[in-house]
Amino acid sequence: MAQAHSPSIIVFDVNETLLDLTTLEPLFERMFGKAGMMREWFAQLILYSEALTLSGIYVPFGDLAAGALRMIGETSHLTVADGDVDELESLIGAMPAYADVAPALEALKERGFRLVTLTNSAPGAAPTPLERAGLANYFERTFSVQDVMRFKPAPETYRHVAKEFDAELSDLCMVACHLWDTIGAQAAGCAAALVRRPGNAPMLVPGVPTPNIVVNDMHQLATEIIQKWSRNLMA
Repeated sequence: MAQAHSPSIIVFDVNETLLDLTTLEPLFERMFGKAGMMREWFAQLILYSEALTLSGIYVPFGDLAAGALRMIGETSHLTVADGDVDELESLIGAMPAYADVAPALEALKERGFRLVTLTNSAPGAAPTPLERAGLANYFERTFSVQDVMRFKPAPETYRHVAKEFDAELSDLCMVACHLWDTIGAQAAGCAAALVRRPGNAPMLVPGVPTPNIVVNDMHQLATEIIQKWSRNLMA
C-alpha cells in the first residue's frame, strides 16, 4: 500500500459527509415508528452495494436504496408503498448541507487545494443534490462510481479519480464520515480523513488502517489539512 504524504486533491464523500442524512429520519419515523430505522436501512444499503461489487454486479445506487427500503419493510412486516419509495427519493435529493461544510470548503479552496466529490450515487438530472445544497460551485469535478460500475470502497473508484487528474493516488485525500470509505481509500494508496458525523466513529483494531486525520467537524478538518499539507502546495 502506497503511503500518501502531501495530497493536493481533496476528495469528498457526499451522502452524510457533506449532506445531512438525518433529514430522512421523519420518513422512517412515520413508516416504522422509530427514526432509528434510518440507520438500519442505510447499513443494509451499504452492505448490499458492497456485496454486489464483490459479486461483479452493478445496479444504480438509487435502485438499491429503494430495494433496501422494501426489504426492511418486509422484515418489519410492513407494506412499503410506491409513494414511500418516491418520498425517500425526494428526500435524498433534497438533503441540506451541514452548516460547517461551506466555510471549510472555502478555506481549503483559498489555500489552493483542488476539491472534488466521489459518491456512490449515480448522476441525476439538474439540479443535483449538491446544487440544491448550494455546494456545487466549490468543486472542480464530481465523480460517481457509475463511471467504473463498482461501489466504494472498491479500489477502482479511487483509481478512477487519480487517473482523470493524471495524478498519483498519494496526491488524493479521501474525506468521509464512514470508516469503510477511508479504509478503501487508504488501501488503494490515498490519504484519508474521517469526520465524526453522528453515528460514525473510528475503529481501533490492529491491521485496520487508521485515517491520517480524525476530526469532529469540518472546521477542524480544514484546519488540520491546511496545517498538515498546504505548505507543500507552494513547494
